[in-house]
Amino acid sequence: MKKAIRFSVAAAAVAATGLALTGCAASAPAGDGEVTIFGGYGEAQTAAFQAELDEWSKTSGVKVTFTSLASFDTDIQAKIAAGDTPDIGMWPQPGGLKKQADAGVLVPLDSVTGFDIAAATSTLVPGWDTLNVAADGKLYGLPVSANVKTLVFYNPEAFTAAGYTVPTTDAELTALIDQIKADGSGYPFCAGIESGGATGWAFTDWLEQYVLDYNGTEVYNKWITGDVTFDSPEVTKAVDKVASLLLTDGNVNGGGAAMSTDGFGNTAPLFETGGQAAGQCFMIRQGSFITDFFPDAIKAEVAAGDFTHVGVFPLPAPSDGAGAGVLGGGDSFGVFADHIDADVAKVAQFIASDQVGTVMAGKSSFVSPHATFDNSLYPNELTQAVGKTMADAAFFGFDASDQMPTEVNAEFWAAGTEYIAGKIDWATAAGRIQAKY
Repeated sequence: MKKAIRFSVAAAAVAATGLALTGCAASAPAGDGEVTIFGGYGEAQTAAFQAELDEWSKTSGVKVTFTSLASFDTDIQAKIAAGDTPDIGMWPQPGGLKKQADAGVLVPLDSVTGFDIAAATSTLVPGWDTLNVAADGKLYGLPVSANVKTLVFYNPEAFTAAGYTVPTTDAELTALIDQIKADGSGYPFCAGIESGGATGWAFTDWLEQYVLDYNGTEVYNKWITGDVTFDSPEVTKAVDKVASLLLTDGNVNGGGAAMSTDGFGNTAPLFETGGQAAGQCFMIRQGSFITDFFPDAIKAEVAAGDFTHVGVFPLPAPSDGAGAGVLGGGDSFGVFADHIDADVAKVAQFIASDQVGTVMAGKSSFVSPHATFDNSLYPNELTQAVGKTMADAAFFGFDASDQMPTEVNAEFWAAGTEYIAGKIDWATAAGRIQAKY
């Protein structure tokens, strides 16, 4: 933890008043040349992020130490209670960051003297810039890294053998689905949603994607808060779209009943070659992490730079929607109260910029939330395609169910699973979910 004198929120208010009265430029304490960050990265990302920070320190003169907490949201609250806060925290979900902002533990970024919000937000994919606005209407956090769920993985060798091409529009995707079924070459999608106690989350991702694509971020965010209801026309239209893709006969092996019991990580059918008899599928819509669930032989190919059997493209957005949104997640930073100094401001400016990732991109699953990030820094064609999907997005939506109240999220999973399994209709599912608000 930093030992330098802190610049408190009260002092910030005094400095701001002085600025208004005198017209002199305000300045933060100089700092002691060291900054601490706590976050929730896994082992590989932690090592990559520290390497990124170490490289930056060579020219900035500020030593930055990153510490990963095993269960970040729980552990950081314990640190706060003990008065053992870092200078900067990085939350894996905006709800946790905003909770601490509302509690007065974090400071709004416009009070961090020396931090240029406009410069930090000007290069972001739209949607990221307002994600961490708290109840008082102020911005308390910005993203450092992202992940992408608006992806369709496919087997290039299987596509070539069947004479299929990658769809770039929703109409082309529909035509491809129809062609696969007409050929009898396999099933268009693999789409299991079973995940133990979290069964149903994979369905929520499908629905979130189309609520975002059809309606844009304003409606999407109102849906998260419950102001746009689950039985609204906006959400129902997205449900109908998902049903047309997943519940139409022949689109998924075994239909909805099989989907509800098939594990989300069952990717083996994507690499089958025996057609419908072998359960072969041609596409899996999933997050970038799904490569961890590929068969070992396929993972070995990818690790060796062989993409004969693995390709990816962005899920095309409907032509009658708001645009091509990207669904995903990521880690956002906030600055702790009484930790404002010039060093903290410099570090915050760096981790909020499109320069983060010059090291991480080649060492971890890092994806930049900035449209201007240098795509050539991603190490291979697969990660470059994922990065480009984020950079080209019309707007970004953070996973909606993760931002909904816990009770709503749980019912979204449960009722969504029953809907997919054919046990209830959407009106019943929507009513159950909405009742949890």
